[in-house]
Formats: sequence, structure tokens, C-alpha cells
Amino acid sequence: MNTAKQNKKKVKDSSFRRINNWLHLWLGLISGIIVFIVCITGCLWVFQEEITDLLEPESRVAYQQKPVLTPGELLTIGQAAYPGWLPSYANYHQGKAVNLTLRKAGQTRRRGGENILLKINPYTGKIISEKRNEGQGNRDFFRFMLDGHRALWLPYEIGRPIVNYATLIFVILLITGVVWWYPKKWNKSTRDKSFKIKWGASFKRVNLDLHNVLGFYSLLFLLAIALTGMVYGIEWYSKGLYWVTTGGQNLENARRMQSDSTQMVRAEDPKIAMDRLWNKVLAENPKSEGFYYNYPDRANPASTIYLIVYPSAGQFYNSKSYLFDQYTLEAISRKDPFSLTYEQANFGEKLRKMNYEIHVGSILGLPGKVLAFLASLIGASLPITGFLVWWGKRNKKPRKVVRKENAPVKPLKVPVDL
Repeated sequence: MNTAKQNKKKVKDSSFRRINNWLHLWLGLISGIIVFIVCITGCLWVFQEEITDLLEPESRVAYQQKPVLTPGELLTIGQAAYPGWLPSYANYHQGKAVNLTLRKAGQTRRRGGENILLKINPYTGKIISEKRNEGQGNRDFFRFMLDGHRALWLPYEIGRPIVNYATLIFVILLITGVVWWYPKKWNKSTRDKSFKIKWGASFKRVNLDLHNVLGFYSLLFLLAIALTGMVYGIEWYSKGLYWVTTGGQNLENARRMQSDSTQMVRAEDPKIAMDRLWNKVLAENPKSEGFYYNYPDRANPASTIYLIVYPSAGQFYNSKSYLFDQYTLEAISRKDPFSLTYEQANFGEKLRKMNYEIHVGSILGLPGKVLAFLASLIGASLPITGFLVWWGKRNKKPRKVVRKENAPVKPLKVPVDL
């Protein structure tokens, strides 16, 4: 009886593994090139801030104990340098120049549109550098990498969904991969195969070890990177994860909230309007070491004014954001993790605020970025090593049985009728 149960269990286990391995193989072959691009571009993006700082030392501005330029003052500087252009966004982190992005008058803010980036000394107003981007075709190296990471350099509405669901497939691949990796029996031989790379073996064996062993060691890091990446692109997953981690709270989308366009007659001069809001937010956060804000977009009557303050330079998870009607300058009521301080947030809200830092590894500082870099590099290698494993098995030559000369031939057993 026990033997029958054991045999039945073995059959079920064998069937499960066959299905698991089939899924791992074909999902890997289908999504491999996309996973490679997303991982390798993400790997290159991890240290973009550090590398950019090294390549652009002029962008570093020593901290001074005096107020930085107001939004109205930046607007004046931008329009004086480029008449006919309007400011779109400004962002600043202590110790760096202010980045001010301009667009042509009458042009709405759109992804990949023509813009001018000015780097400005936040204390003196001196323009340190300027760069003109004429759409998608004229981007610096890291922006080019980010476009590939997000949308495979395709139009955003086409490439973004492909990346999102390829990332979901990658999560499935990681899970099916660890099932495939898990040995049926644990002994010294299987432990060596599972945890060590046999560098002195044949190319096929080393390639197989690189796929299995490195895949296992990077599993948790790659899962963290993939799961946080899907937050930005798959709406049902993002909302579902937020609902689960917050104990049943629904996630509001601040970007879909609109200004009351019927109040356009109340619109103030953008310089005055932005400085009023700036002073209001700064009074609530006097020790903030960074900010981001967008200017009123009169080409889009429904758009809002969005301000973010960063209590610590170079950190994003502890930020707080504000949303205002661009005509009445009244705060738009909303409840989402980014409208709260980190201390006010619950577990799920804190997790959502930390999502970007987890995604790039900076939540653990420099060591975390190194881990994210290595994990992404391994992630990019998995489709290659996996393909080579499949190709090698697919083209494996059948083993020839060579009979030694003068070797005795075993007699053929013929059944005898009784």
C-alpha cells in the first residue's frame, strides 16, 4: 500500500516538474530578448547619478546658508535666456545645481517632446550649462538607456505594455527556475551542482552552472527589482499590492485629478502663483534639502500644480507631495502615500514610498546599489545562458554505441511456447 502511494506521489511530482520545466523553457524563449534589454539597461542606470556627477563636476554647488531661488525667480531667468519658451519643471537637491526644463510656448508637456534643460546655480541664478533635446532622437546616454528600460525605444504606448508584461513573465520564470533548480535528493553531489560553478569543466557545464547557480544566488534581489518595477506599469498589480499591504486601502491616482477650468478667470501671473505656493509649502517644511515642482500648464486647462519636498538630499522615500488647482491655488484633497510624511504612513504606504529606492537598490545605500547592479547584470545573462542550454540540448548528437571487435554477441532470447 505504501509503495503504491509513493509511486503515485512520484508520478504527480514528475508531472508537476514537466509542466514547470515546459513553462520555464518556452516563456524564457518568448521573453528572453526583452528581459535582456530591460536588465542590461537597468544595470547601466543604477549608477547614473554617481557617474553624471563625475562627468559634470560643474553641476556641483556647495551648500550655502541662505535661501535658494524661488520658482518665480527661476522663471524669469529661463525666459530671459530663451524668450518664447516656458518653464515646465524644476528640481533640486542640496549640493547640486537646479535643473530647469523649458518647453515652447503653446506646447503641452508631452513625453519625448522638444525641451531645453538649464542647470542654474540655486543661489546666484547663474546658468551653469544648457542642453537642447529635440525629441526622442537627441538624448544623452542615460536618458537613452532609460527609454530602452521603460519602452524598448518604441513609442511609449506600445513599448511600455510589452516591458510590463515581460517583467511579469520574468517573475514567473524566476519561480519556475527555482523549482527546476531544486534537486530531487540532497547529497554532496547535488549540493555541489546547486551552489558551485565547476570552472574547469566543459563549456556546456560551465554555462549550465552559470544559469543555475547565479540564478539561484540572485533570485531574491531580482524578484525585488521585478516586483517593484511592475508597480510603475501594471495598474491592477499596483493597486492590488497597495490594497493588500495597507489592509484594504484603495490607491488614488493624483495625476488624474484636475484643476477646475471654469475658474480660469481667477488665474494669477505664474510667477506670483508659484511663489505663493512655494512659500506656503516651505513654511511647513523649512529644513527640506530638495524639491520638485511643475509650473502651471495653461496649454492644458485641466492640469494641476504638483510640488514635492525632500527632507534629505538624495533620498526620495521620505518625501511629501502637494497638489494644487492651477487657477484657485487651493489644495486638492487626496489621500495617497505621497501626500503623507514618512512618519504618518502605515506599512503599505511606507512600502510604496520606498518603491523606487528598492527598485534601484539605494534603500541600502551604496552596497544596495552594488547588489542591484550585480543582480541586474546576472538577470541580463540568464536569457543568454538559458538559450545556450536549450540550443545545446536541441542539437545534441545521439550517442553511438560502438561494439568492440571480437566481442561476444549476446544470444537473442526467444520466448518458448509451453
